[in-house]
Amino acid sequence: MLKGKKIGLRARHEDDIPILLTELYDDPVNSSRAEGGPWRPITPGTNDSRLVPDDKDQSKVPFSVVELDGGTLVGSANLWGIDTHNRSAHIGLGLLPSCRGKGYGSDVVATLCHYGFVLRGLRRLQIETLSDNYAMLRAAERNGFVREGVLRSSAWVLGRFMDEVLLGLLAEEWKPDTPS
Repeated sequence: MLKGKKIGLRARHEDDIPILLTELYDDPVNSSRAEGGPWRPITPGTNDSRLVPDDKDQSKVPFSVVELDGGTLVGSANLWGIDTHNRSAHIGLGLLPSCRGKGYGSDVVATLCHYGFVLRGLRRLQIETLSDNYAMLRAAERNGFVREGVLRSSAWVLGRFMDEVLLGLLAEEWKPDTPS
């Protein structure tokens, strides 16, 4: 397990899946804002790639996010779009509604940066988020991500187009907080 200050990133366990399904993916509003595509229900027991990791897919590394104190599941995180030639990847995360506003998001981003830069040897990490996702924008900027641009009206979300903010961080700009 990768450890941050408050959270740990570990492999997805089978008993995480029903919780993530119910708390994150069965919610049309949350899912529509996070997925980049139209919401659709996920059948329980399915092998949907958003929930069930495919160990053969080298372009994505999914984690379950747990509290360090007690090991309670608090969300999901991943490095996706991993490009080994250009040594870059994207960061994504979703916290259970009851676990938001506790500083976990910044800790998840910091721990994913450690994983990407130190363990994977990547040079660039990138985040795309809706322009009104203030929690993610704060978590990214607290970890040194720089706003590189706005993708105007690029996301169709709940019946309207929204802007997305593109943020990037290079390995040489990263100031690690030394997760273990």
